[in-house]
Amino acid sequence: QVQLVESGGGLVQAGGSLRLSCVASGSIVSMDTVGWYRQAPGKQREWVAVITSGGGSNYAESVKGRFTISRDGAKNTVYLQMNSLKPEDTAVYYCNGVVITSRSIKSNYWGQGTQVTVSS
Repeated sequence: QVQLVESGGGLVQAGGSLRLSCVASGSIVSMDTVGWYRQAPGKQREWVAVITSGGGSNYAESVKGRFTISRDGAKNTVYLQMNSLKPEDTAVYYCNGVVITSRSIKSNYWGQGTQVTVSS
């Protein structure tokens, strides 16, 4: 069974930093494109950043210059380094990724989310 598990969330003061991790586990060969999304209370889920299997990345305008997405293929892990955090970054952060399984099947998975709270 394939799972994506996020971790690294928490409570931080404005201006602080957090690093989120998204680990893929199960009968997988590799992760393909992986994105981070977030959902604040009362708002729709929004896209934050994406990284391709080749390492190319892109960011939402609201986080550009502050967040960095990266990956470690050997660990089947994607990271989201978040610097200069603002109260408006408060949300549950989810990773969403295409995973290639040991049966050469590509499937899309969501993690369960990790809470990030930024105090002012």
